[in-house]
Amino acid sequence: MYEQNHLAGRLRAASIGRDDAPFLKNHQTGQTVTYGAFFANAERMAKVLADHGVAPGDRVAVQAPKTQAMLELYVGCVLAGAVFLPLNTAYTGAEIDYFLGDAEPALLVCDPAKEAALASLARSAGVGAVLTVDARENGSLIEARDRQTPGFEAVVRSGDDLAAILYTSGTTGRSKGAMLSHRALASNAQTLKEYWQFTSDDVLIHALPIFHTHGLFVATNVTLMAGSSCIFMAAFDAERIRDYMREATVLMGVPTFYVRLLETEGLADAARGMRLFVSGSAPLLAETHDRWRAVTGHAILERYGMTETNMNSSNPYDGERRAGTVGFALPGVEIIVTDPDTGAELPQGEVGVLEVRGPNVFSGYWRMPEKTAEELRGNGFFITGDLARIDDDGYITIVGRAKDMIITGGYNVYPKEIELLIDDVSGVAESAVIGVPHPDFGEAVVAVVVPEPGSAVTEDAIMSAIAPALARFKQPKKLIFRDELPRNTMGKVQKKELREIHRDLFKAG
Repeated sequence: MYEQNHLAGRLRAASIGRDDAPFLKNHQTGQTVTYGAFFANAERMAKVLADHGVAPGDRVAVQAPKTQAMLELYVGCVLAGAVFLPLNTAYTGAEIDYFLGDAEPALLVCDPAKEAALASLARSAGVGAVLTVDARENGSLIEARDRQTPGFEAVVRSGDDLAAILYTSGTTGRSKGAMLSHRALASNAQTLKEYWQFTSDDVLIHALPIFHTHGLFVATNVTLMAGSSCIFMAAFDAERIRDYMREATVLMGVPTFYVRLLETEGLADAARGMRLFVSGSAPLLAETHDRWRAVTGHAILERYGMTETNMNSSNPYDGERRAGTVGFALPGVEIIVTDPDTGAELPQGEVGVLEVRGPNVFSGYWRMPEKTAEELRGNGFFITGDLARIDDDGYITIVGRAKDMIITGGYNVYPKEIELLIDDVSGVAESAVIGVPHPDFGEAVVAVVVPEPGSAVTEDAIMSAIAPALARFKQPKKLIFRDELPRNTMGKVQKKELREIHRDLFKAG
């Protein structure tokens, strides 16, 4: 039923013959779901998709709360040969409209509370059906699942066939759909399982969102591939995570998790029995790394990845986890640093653009062949746009980004999208959106605004105007008014200068 060269087969292999083994402990209900029950429901989900006309290669778009059912649907999509398309739950209707029009999914799954608004968008985009599921796992998707019986013959897929599309920010402000194959996802999960020494005895605290690479393809895939179990939390809760450490072995998080956990009492005692703490999706401050080790005795393992490449590098499991670095290239992954102008590989120690090649790399951008050709070289190297250097010991340090993209709380934000909205507000002449260091989020979105002469436009007026069109994480945490923006002799706004001027905006004290 599950072929071994199929992603679903790779995810199922470690639990075959262990159907009674626990896979997921539901934080909300306290119930434990076994591997047998989970995969039986995933098979039911695959049947639901087939009944709704989802054919191999069709996209299934999902904007719904984090639940066990969403993981079942993900694996059900893989079994059915469909392409899973998770969407951030914070996206607005205007943003969802773009994704539906671009990806043309055969099915949309959403929260019942949003069904009325999204159904009309889905009809306009030609989506065949809309199903629902809420945070308590009620809705038409669950009703349809429970009418099915287990047992589904996995649709034959090759390693090159798509398993998922994840949208990421584009250089023009237009989001790009990164196409991820069965091979890319399976190979990366296998590598991480081995590199981080996951076994069936591990218990992962899963508090990450599952519309994102980190929570879905790292945390979930690695757990399944190792036959481990996880404590499945709908959202981050520092005190509950601290308490769960007493029955867990691994925590995967973003830097914000660790900053907040350091504020909880009893952390040192709770963390004593843990095996591994992993951080990614945004830069981990060396200060946080050092404080965590001082309090808990554990060194956080920082890794580096992207939507387009899954995980590329990691600090070692055995060996020095060097603060401020993202470690070494993972086994089977090649990382080089190149000259941004010529593309030539640079000597060790020099700063340049980081490029990645390996089975983990995506297949290109959905329906954007020109953009794919710009960023994915003919020799297989993906141009990440991140600036990095590799030191004499081989450790990789990310020093900045060649592009203006902001990473806040692990989410990608492209400034142009926000600037266009701000510039359209009455009384605004122009704006520049930048990312500046933030102790919790890694980077905070900040908008520098130039009012029109004589304008009395206020921060409240601007925020009220743009909020309906932007997910919360994209909205500026601060607006700064200036008489003009700094420019070079060619008239280009100097965002680097703005970042330097405002880099201490959120500095403590």
